[in-house]
Amino acid sequence: MATAALFASENSAARLLDLRVTEFRSLVRAGNLPRGREIAPGLVRWSVEDLRKIASGDATEGMGDVQW
Repeated sequence: MATAALFASENSAARLLDLRVTEFRSLVRAGNLPRGREIAPGLVRWSVEDLRKIASGDATEGMGDVQW
């Protein structure tokens, strides 16, 4: 049974949104996408569920750091 990922690296998060990493970084820096979470010292990951909500348009709650 395959397990779905809970978190994505910067590269994977960009791929999930069909963006180049540079585009993804720019959107995060501009506040259009949420910043990653440091899940361990120096290890930043993005919630796959949050990325899915963004893609579907359901990401309005709990995304206070994003400039819509």
